[in-house]
Amino acid sequence: MNSRSIFDNVDFSLKYTGKSKQERQQKVTELLDLVGLSDKANAYPNQLSGGQKQRVAIARALANDPEILLCDEATSALDPKTTLQILALLKQLNQKLGLTIVLITHEMQVVKEVCNKVAVMEEGKIIEQGSSIQIFSRPKQALTKDFIRTATHIDQALETITAYPDFAEQTNDKWLVELSYVGEQTNEPLIAQLYSKYQVTTNILYGNIELLQDVPLGSLIVTLAGELNQRQKALDFLFEQGVTVQVLKKSERNEQIKVIEGGR
Repeated sequence: MNSRSIFDNVDFSLKYTGKSKQERQQKVTELLDLVGLSDKANAYPNQLSGGQKQRVAIARALANDPEILLCDEATSALDPKTTLQILALLKQLNQKLGLTIVLITHEMQVVKEVCNKVAVMEEGKIIEQGSSIQIFSRPKQALTKDFIRTATHIDQALETITAYPDFAEQTNDKWLVELSYVGEQTNEPLIAQLYSKYQVTTNILYGNIELLQDVPLGSLIVTLAGELNQRQKALDFLFEQGVTVQVLKKSERNEQIKVIEGGR
């Protein structure tokens, strides 16, 4: 409410709780400190930034000690820096208060930063759900795959690679392959082993590793060059190591690829 100070805005949520004025004042002070707005208690909404207004909304929502906090597109109107700050606050509240946070968003970057469980909805129905690690490393539904590929910039990288003038020449007699791996696989020198084991030369065209819930997830776009049967053995080896393998483009020769897509 624009006519009330930030302190009074938060206090309004406690108006009918039966708490005394002193108890309410103490509660509001604690809440403002919790969301990082202790110095804005006497300010008014029109004096706050978008991120600070979100903090006020969070403080009001926490006033009655809920077990679940619902955040509907909480960061959609915020700049990237402020978005990260609000997400960091939500993570802190989750850990400090044991608070369950239900976050509704279309931004997969937000999901990556905060969530440990994910449900993907299409036309009002849940089409896929699981841990964030499962969803990002092994998406099953087409919509989920589109979301993930956008969030990990794989499609953007592929567009850049295939638009390169010498792309056709670079991939002639080679396979263009996408590799996705998770957890301990990111620490293994798998690419180096392809040459030492199978004499398959790997050229890395794009790579990305990021942490999701403290678990590393990696994506690579590479070319594989070598004898056909050795390339096939290399794919089988990667598959056995739990790497998801997708051949995006085979060489111009009429070669048959046994494993097109896989991974444990």
